[in-house]
Amino acid sequence: QVQMVESGGGLVQAGGSLRLSCAASGRTFSRSPLGWARQVPGKEREFVAAITSSGGSTYYADPVKGRFTISRDNAKNTAYLQMNSLKPEDTAVYYCAVRKLPIRYTRINEYDYWGQGAQVTVSS
Repeated sequence: QVQMVESGGGLVQAGGSLRLSCAASGRTFSRSPLGWARQVPGKEREFVAAITSSGGSTYYADPVKGRFTISRDNAKNTAYLQMNSLKPEDTAVYYCAVRKLPIRYTRINEYDYWGQGAQVTVSS
């Protein structure tokens, strides 16, 4: 079992930046693909970004390509989501998650273990 805790959310003006962190417990973190998702009230959770266990490959949803960067430090059992050029439509609760199998990285709802979420609010 892996437990995930997000941090780094907050309020930022449009055009600003935030970095989310995801600290994980458990010895399987370094072998697990990791993803970030976001959700706004009344809408389904949506895929944002994913990274393979080694960090060698990354995947992004179209709305965040070129603005967000996913990374991980397996020695620290931590992953990051650097968010630049933020827009009001990026406002959401952001979740990190890991999955057991190294397949279908963008199918975020298939991930197995989730954090509690971090609120990101972008003001216009």
